[in-house]
Amino acid sequence: MIGIIDVDSKIPNLALMKLSRFHKERGDDVELFLPLAASSYEKVYVSKIFEYSEMPYYVDQEQMQIGGTGYDLKISLPLKVEKLQPDYSLYRYQHNIGFSMRGCRFRCKFCVVPEKEGQPVENNSIEDIWIQRDSNFVVLLDNDFFGNPVWADRIAEIRKHDLKVSFSQGLNIRIITDEQAKALASVNFSNLSGKKKQVHFAWDQFGKGTEKLIDQGFERVTAAGIKPYQMAFFVLIGFNTTEEQDLYRINKLHGMGADVFVMPYNRQDPYQKALSRWNNRHLWRNVPWLEYTYGDWNR
Repeated sequence: MIGIIDVDSKIPNLALMKLSRFHKERGDDVELFLPLAASSYEKVYVSKIFEYSEMPYYVDQEQMQIGGTGYDLKISLPLKVEKLQPDYSLYRYQHNIGFSMRGCRFRCKFCVVPEKEGQPVENNSIEDIWIQRDSNFVVLLDNDFFGNPVWADRIAEIRKHDLKVSFSQGLNIRIITDEQAKALASVNFSNLSGKKKQVHFAWDQFGKGTEKLIDQGFERVTAAGIKPYQMAFFVLIGFNTTEEQDLYRINKLHGMGADVFVMPYNRQDPYQKALSRWNNRHLWRNVPWLEYTYGDWNR
């Protein structure tokens, strides 16, 4: 019996599903790890995506095989496993998940993708990823979709099969071109749940130059036919910005009609925890930030 421990994935873990496929093709039984049955497993795989996540008490770092971005950037799947299709039955997931490209054009200091994956390279076609044909929903894990040298081919595939697609890691609105904005508007994009027609971008850094690029990209996207309420922005706080700069970005994006999802750089910091909660739980609609207190955050 093979045990699988998913420490902190927000969606079905692609690497773990591929490991499950690898072992099942060799005749092994695979299941999500049960602590009470720990002694019955021949091998246990553990994935930790986020550095801030704590390991469960039952994880034995000497006996179990551990990987994931939040554990060690240098650990990767063997090539023979990486090439396999995922075993969606591990999570009973009915849709499709994968990468059409890897890497990123930028080297943001707060992001590990460039160090882990390097420059953008083509990875899979949409046909490769779309294996559960009973579902028309594909979740792309690409960190820089339009950085893919063959992004236009991937858009064409999505349109050809009339698929719903989530660009789950967000798109770079600062450098989106008119052609890319029109291509984005031409597909049935969705949020991660598949329940709302919405696409994510990001405004992670502060500065007049960055704000100008955000404004220009916003104009290109709206000119292509995407409504402001169909946009959501990840907003990183606590990395190299002040409270004033964080609030400026949040308030401006709300004023433009877009949704905002605040992402704290340090989840243990009282200020970042409070601002994230105030925005992400939509408390900003009823309570001004200057009147808001939460936990250890109190002016």
